[in-house]
Amino acid sequence: MSRGQDEPEQIEWEGRYIAAKRRGKWEYVSRTRNVHAAVILAFDAGHVLLVEQYRVPLGCNCLELPAGLVGDDIAGEAAEAAAIRELEEETGYHASRMTDLGQFFSSPGMVSESFTLLRAEGVRKVGDGGGLDGEDIVVHRVPVEDVHLFVKAKREEGCAIDVKLLLLLTAELLT
Repeated sequence: MSRGQDEPEQIEWEGRYIAAKRRGKWEYVSRTRNVHAAVILAFDAGHVLLVEQYRVPLGCNCLELPAGLVGDDIAGEAAEAAAIRELEEETGYHASRMTDLGQFFSSPGMVSESFTLLRAEGVRKVGDGGGLDGEDIVVHRVPVEDVHLFVKAKREEGCAIDVKLLLLLTAELLT
């Protein structure tokens, strides 16, 4: 039985940022222009930095780790450089360096998108954050030991929770 790996990839539809593709019986989505994301774990004195913003596909706000696109505006941009830039834009915190924790795939049965997970080092507040014009990002600085309570409260408010927050909830979920 063919799993599609030997089938040619066909682009069914392509926009500026995403493309719907088919390979055999599989339909999936990918980013265009070989762009991928940088997702940032940023800790500041026992607190984790989280962001909340409205997400059109969900129709509500979503609680997330800070993140952004690598190479969207700067060809050949390194994930570490994009992460430093995005962390400051979104949260108002600057990192002196980023540690690459590896490449991960968000929903491999439906999306070919990957992200590089990075840990921010030498974090210090330099501004208000909130993203670029029109992003309306709310920054949350949450004590690490209270993340599970904060996530629960946000969920009860109707806020969606990004799956990557499982990184911070593992101990609570496994006990």
